[in-house]
Amino acid sequence: MKCQNCDAPVLIADEVCQSCGAKLLHRRVVVLGVPNAGDFALRAEEPASDLDEPAEAGGWDFPARAETPPKTFDMAARSEATAEPRWGGFFRRAGAFFIDLIIIVLLSALMGVMAYIGYRVGLTAHNRAISWSNAAPLLSFLTVAWMGLATTYFVVFHGMEGKTIGKWLLGLRVVGAGGTPITYRRGLLRWIAAVGLGVASLGLAFLWILWQREKRGWHDFLARTWVIRE
Repeated sequence: MKCQNCDAPVLIADEVCQSCGAKLLHRRVVVLGVPNAGDFALRAEEPASDLDEPAEAGGWDFPARAETPPKTFDMAARSEATAEPRWGGFFRRAGAFFIDLIIIVLLSALMGVMAYIGYRVGLTAHNRAISWSNAAPLLSFLTVAWMGLATTYFVVFHGMEGKTIGKWLLGLRVVGAGGTPITYRRGLLRWIAAVGLGVASLGLAFLWILWQREKRGWHDFLARTWVIRE
């Protein structure tokens, strides 16, 4: 028989290991080699702490779990989140477009003056002057340039921030479904629809904003956009 602690040989009658001093577990011999449930049981008078590992000084000291405060719901904030947004009305949107139109006209005038000077210098180099007979290329160039300037202005500003300078001054923003920002592609679709439907309907596409509940024009329906007030 060996000590369960240091594997030193001990006698069956020994109560304590002569080598390490540990108390011995008494085992009973089982006939025919059949194990018994009580083979490894402790005596009643032996304390269970003798087999336990002693606690080390300075062990882990886990901090007490901080109690999470109960969640509280701000009903005012919740009602504001679920409230219907303020739509941009017809007159406010018309005012924003008028401001944008002034900016585009000023930029177009500057571009026209520069194009006129360049065209005139080019004709002077060939000993020619500007007249109605040779002004057609200049007018064609300015028409295409003005259309490109207006398209770039509205598409870029709506794609970046959802608002042009006029909308920014009057607190308006163009958004998609759920208040998400629109892309440049949707901004281009909205501009093409605004020009095409506005001309085809003789302005009815914009007047539709007056009595529509969400203040949307036909181009807003086609591009799936909304104009809200911030």
